[in-house]
Amino acid sequence: MGDCLYLHIGEDEIVFIKDIIAIMDIERTTTSNITREFLKSCGDKKMVITVGNDIPKSFIVTIRNGKQTVYLSPISASTLYKRALLQMQEGRRKGN
Repeated sequence: MGDCLYLHIGEDEIVFIKDIIAIMDIERTTTSNITREFLKSCGDKKMVITVGNDIPKSFIVTIRNGKQTVYLSPISASTLYKRALLQMQEGRRKGN
């Protein structure tokens, strides 16, 4: 599937579906020390982008051109997952 398949993650921000490593629910995953340490480490390395001004409900981990980025999104992980599935289904129908 080509670069044309993207996921809207809030505000004016999109990511390419093929670059997504994980879509995680913040409330459920930040109960783990490992997840909190991961997000803190990414923040310290300036790898975190906060999308919009609302409280983040999910985070999306991407790798594009060898660079990891973590997006904090105000959209729930389940909604983002559903959007990604719809995009991929549409892409298959169109032959992408």
